Amino acid sequence: MGVPSIERVLFALPVPEPKEALARLKQKFPRIETTWITTAGPDKAGWGPGELDKAIFADKTVLVTLSALPPTAADAPKLKFIHFAGSGTNHIAGHSILTDSTIPLTNSRGVAGPPIAEWVVMTALVHNHKYNYLNELQRESAWGSLNDFWSVRDVVGQRIGILGYGAIGRQVGRIAKALGMDVVAFTATPKDTPEKRKDIGYIVPGTGDPEGEYPSAWYHGLDKASLHEFLKQDLDIIVVALPLTDQTRHLFSAEEFEILASRKAFVSNISRGAILDQDALVAALESGKLRGAALDVTDPEPLPADHPLWKAPNVIITPHISSIVGNYTERVLGVVELNLGRLLNGGELVNLVDRERGY
Repeated sequence: MGVPSIERVLFALPVPEPKEALARLKQKFPRIETTWITTAGPDKAGWGPGELDKAIFADKTVLVTLSALPPTAADAPKLKFIHFAGSGTNHIAGHSILTDSTIPLTNSRGVAGPPIAEWVVMTALVHNHKYNYLNELQRESAWGSLNDFWSVRDVVGQRIGILGYGAIGRQVGRIAKALGMDVVAFTATPKDTPEKRKDIGYIVPGTGDPEGEYPSAWYHGLDKASLHEFLKQDLDIIVVALPLTDQTRHLFSAEEFEILASRKAFVSNISRGAILDQDALVAALESGKLRGAALDVTDPEPLPADHPLWKAPNVIITPHISSIVGNYTERVLGVVELNLGRLLNGGELVNLVDRERGY
């Protein structure tokens, strides 16, 4: 019987090395060697697939990264899988590792579900309860008038449509259901059996909708007609939680906002800015067809200071931070730990990326 091989794991992430978490990982898997390189972040010069010298990849068997990649698979001949610290791969679209290699790719789907879902609910409640106006009153040491708040709506009985019922969407559904909302879901493929409605990806314990039990109705499709049928379901809030692909770019434009105008829906986008046609969004907000929007993502990022979206009525804009929490990296390591165990025991990796779909 041969000696088990040593797995050489390279972490290339834009955060400081979490020494305690790595120590726990090594304690569980004594035959791993780890190298940690703190890379540039998305807002820093030099960020991208080519920021590391290709020689660093030569003997590595596992790569955990946000964007740094070997130029080609030949530069990393021993890689058994690459794990991405985010949930999408659109930022490396066209890279040879994605298009020309067969190295298994996994992502951190599920890790960001809790903080992003909290952001979705927070911003919706901020809008519904006129918190920004309340904050202005406090800053001015002013008491205000009760008459300013009769238009406030609680969310009990409202219908929330979740476009993309993955890890984030399921946690939004969980919280929305607890608040007394009616949840309806839209997915790319049919979820017409209990088995198909299950979440088979990584789940932060105690979160999400593992069995797919919260939606009162499910819709699906990849075409505009299917999307429009979903949008016609008297939605008070629409949450966009889809990956950005060629099919979803500008998925929402004037026609879609016109459908949502029947209920003056509130639009929440935590996915990618380019899924919404921003000019059409500004027009819908200015005309009152939408009662508001919460955007953690824009197109482009950063959003130029003179962009009209900043001044659109009833819009909340944050700088793509809804997933940022202090324990994010530890949760990423939780997925890595799970997949290292599966790798060493010959099991199937969790959160495998479908190269054709891009997520």
